[in-house]
Amino acid sequence: MSDIQFPHFSKEEQISALIEQLSAYIEQYHGGTVELVAIEGNEVKVHLGGACEGCPLLPATLQGWVAGTLRQFFPDVTVTSVD
Repeated sequence: MSDIQFPHFSKEEQISALIEQLSAYIEQYHGGTVELVAIEGNEVKVHLGGACEGCPLLPATLQGWVAGTLRQFFPDVTVTSVD
């Protein structure tokens, strides 16, 4: 796993930018969205919207795409979905 960090950007800015990139991909290919709600310590709270709302695969998207991608760069974070 990679622990790449860019010193000119805070951890929060890096996480926010990564979530924006994930959201663009998910929106383009699946019709859903990911929005950063809050970062509290090592917990990242996101809202999955668009086609993700009510989708039975929401937990897989949250843990596989969102959390899985974030943990590649920030192995200590946990990701939770909020309404």
